[in-house]
Amino acid sequence: MADVVLSGPIRSNLLSMQNTTKLLDETQLRLATGLKVRSAIDSPTAYFTAQGLNNRASDLNGLLDSMGQGVKTLEAADQGIKSILKLVESMKAVANQALETKVNPTTITGNRAGDPLTGGVTLAGLGDLATGHTITITVGEVTETVDIGAASGEVATVQDLIDWVAATFVGDEPLEATIDEDGQLNFSAANGRALTIEADNAGTPVSLAGLLGSHTSSTNGVNRDKFESDFNNLREQIEQLASDASYKGVNLLKGDLLSVFFNNEQTSKLDIEGVDLTPDGLLNIGAVANESGDHGFAADSDIQTFVDTLNAATGVLRQQSSTFGANLGVVQIRQDFTSSLINTLEAGASELTVADTNEEGAKMLALQTRQQLGTTALSLANQAEQGVLRLFG
Repeated sequence: MADVVLSGPIRSNLLSMQNTTKLLDETQLRLATGLKVRSAIDSPTAYFTAQGLNNRASDLNGLLDSMGQGVKTLEAADQGIKSILKLVESMKAVANQALETKVNPTTITGNRAGDPLTGGVTLAGLGDLATGHTITITVGEVTETVDIGAASGEVATVQDLIDWVAATFVGDEPLEATIDEDGQLNFSAANGRALTIEADNAGTPVSLAGLLGSHTSSTNGVNRDKFESDFNNLREQIEQLASDASYKGVNLLKGDLLSVFFNNEQTSKLDIEGVDLTPDGLLNIGAVANESGDHGFAADSDIQTFVDTLNAATGVLRQQSSTFGANLGVVQIRQDFTSSLINTLEAGASELTVADTNEEGAKMLALQTRQQLGTTALSLANQAEQGVLRLFG
């Protein structure tokens, strides 16, 4: 089929309309996508430059997430320090309570019937007591036993018993035995712990009525044992809390290292050194001895030493809190800088590729007008051929 021959004016107007339609389609696409450069075909320089800017912005966004996790790790450590400080203050309160608690001795005052006792009275024959029987005295957790008799290591008289008590119960578990002006045998445990005196014959209990009367045990003293256990329990809580102050496996209170990177090449970073903020670490808070014959709160001077240690630990915690706070400030500053840089990179990429909707809208109106004018021009150019058609009418 032969091609249709168009006249010069019609062909010129048709080409103009085709170009207008192409421009109109392009403008509509820019308005629909918001982009003036969608591929390297549109503008290689702008496209690849914008792609490089967006890639760097994307990489920095990943680093920004990492910085955020670093901030959370520092915040976890800071919360741990604040909580440990509260526990240290509680320990100080316990130590001061112990210091304010004055130890009162536990006493047993004899009430035996009969003649007043003297040191030379023989134990055998005092009531049910006899040679070969055993006297057992317990002060707190210390128990000592002696046999009644005249042999070496045994006690024969009341004075022998008094001397044995003085020689046996020493240190943190002292005990004193005396005969008062009424001729009664009295015992006094200076540490304030429970005091019990018993007698037996090969495992069978024997009455001490002839020696002491009915008073053979007492808990009327005051001691500091409870404060020792409370102190050690709080110390254990510090150890546990420090172990729990981790974030994503990093614990700055147990000496871990946190590295926060600020660029993809990892040449710009901040290394945050963790510290061992445990009682056995930098806090240097020892446990209070609270075993038989060894009590750490027995003397006021010993308690004051613990208070001084706790004051030093408070200083260590505050100093480390300040150090972590400074590190946190650096990371947050870099966070803000990176966020601003990402905005700058994305804005630069947008300037290269994003269409100006106001401009494209104006173009759309202009092209639509040009399209209408082209249609009118094509109609006018076609009128000449329509005149020839009328000749056949």
